[in-house]
Amino acid sequence: MELKQVIIAYKARDPQSKRWAEICASQLEHRKCHVLMGPSGPKDNPYPVFLASATQQIDLAIVLGGDGTVLTGARHLAQAGVPILAVNVGGHLGFLTESVEEFQDTESVWDRLLEDRYAVQRRMMLQAAVYEGQGSDLEPITENYLALNEMCIKPASADRMITSILEMEIDNEVVDQYQGDGLVISTPTGSTGYTVSANGPIMHDGMEAITITPICPMSLSSRPIVLPPGSVVSVWPLGDFDLSTKLWTDGVLATSIWPGHRIDVRMADYRSKFIILRENYSYYQVLREKLLWAGTRVRYNSKHSAN
Repeated sequence: MELKQVIIAYKARDPQSKRWAEICASQLEHRKCHVLMGPSGPKDNPYPVFLASATQQIDLAIVLGGDGTVLTGARHLAQAGVPILAVNVGGHLGFLTESVEEFQDTESVWDRLLEDRYAVQRRMMLQAAVYEGQGSDLEPITENYLALNEMCIKPASADRMITSILEMEIDNEVVDQYQGDGLVISTPTGSTGYTVSANGPIMHDGMEAITITPICPMSLSSRPIVLPPGSVVSVWPLGDFDLSTKLWTDGVLATSIWPGHRIDVRMADYRSKFIILRENYSYYQVLREKLLWAGTRVRYNSKHSAN
């Protein structure tokens, strides 16, 4: 990897994250690297400026924060093909990030990147758009929205909890109608996020598949479904008299959905790319550590020993 132009996004209003960003920028600039740096948060989006200001190819994005900060970076950088080195600074679970311990000796990290001593993990994403019209004669009325974790279709209201009634098609065939709090349409990466909270399955992040998980359905027969990656999931809101149905991408409000609209969700044309520094990276170790499974508490002298 070359390090001629690098962008650094740090968690907004987090002093520790900003301090690490300044250290990284200083070191990289000393190595004759052009650095673009800025905060990322609910009210701060540096990526349009980064991409518009880049005078040459962006070799790397360093994202310092938690999973939310990383998800924002992935949505904006996937289309440009920029690899992300994500470090958990000021975050919580950190499913998508390298631990800050792996990042303590930053000078050695730059050496490893320059010497290509790292792995690249490509993760499937979802894209969604809203359509309007009758029958098969539908026209898109929004841009394509990207998500690394999930697309969520659910109502939002400031004054009461609203029951959502949604009809779902898969590849133009009506499958079910859901009455409850909404639907989560997830990637394998997102299966350990909102999906697992809604009692959906955990999928290995090396897979390509789409999971549909009802949120608090009123019917016990409404169950999660796992689909092949080429499937197209279409959702129609029904009975939305308050015009409250919304499309959320990775927990961020994307757009409102009006009566007669349809949302199509499918595998995205782009994949996010993550730099892996850990030499013995294990997805199952991540699950044990982040979800506090028994494997984090039970220790044996050898793999199969009962002693």
